[in-house]
Amino acid sequence: MGRWEPNARGRLEQAALELYSERGFEQTTVAEIAKRAGLTERTFFRHFADKREVLFAGAGSLQELFVTTLAGAADSAAPIDAIATALQAAAAPFQARREYARQRQAVIVANAELQERELIKLARLSAALADTLRRRGVRDPAASLAAEAGTAVFKVAFERWIEAPDEQELSQFIRESLDELKTLTAGT
Repeated sequence: MGRWEPNARGRLEQAALELYSERGFEQTTVAEIAKRAGLTERTFFRHFADKREVLFAGAGSLQELFVTTLAGAADSAAPIDAIATALQAAAAPFQARREYARQRQAVIVANAELQERELIKLARLSAALADTLRRRGVRDPAASLAAEAGTAVFKVAFERWIEAPDEQELSQFIRESLDELKTLTAGT
């Protein structure tokens, strides 16, 4: 592939995931990723700060989707229901990339540094959701609790979806996880 071919970012993401899966994260270099993608290291660094960020490239747009959907939820919605609306909206982009998500998660689970990075991204997401709830007039601790609960629901649902052998949709796992949370908090 030549450097002028389209979708350099996507090619770098795919090449990195393939190499991380084949060799492991630690054993893969930026030079190898760029070469597999048919690009230069310089092009890699135009798109990503480091080789970890390749796996988290969508975190910003995912957070934006969560926040935008949450901000647009019905004014009358309870905080956890507004969060549920945002969770459901975020499920759609994942559904089309299920196999990629599975491979990505396997790479992250195999590396403590990547697990830490994932937790940092989830903490930032939770903070952004809490800020959005506060702007909607939800006071603390309710805003923080709803945001943290929503992030936990998403994490649990995502992990269940990744591990599921069938083609059940992520949105279904989100609904089930949210229902389970509501059952737990209701004390039944």
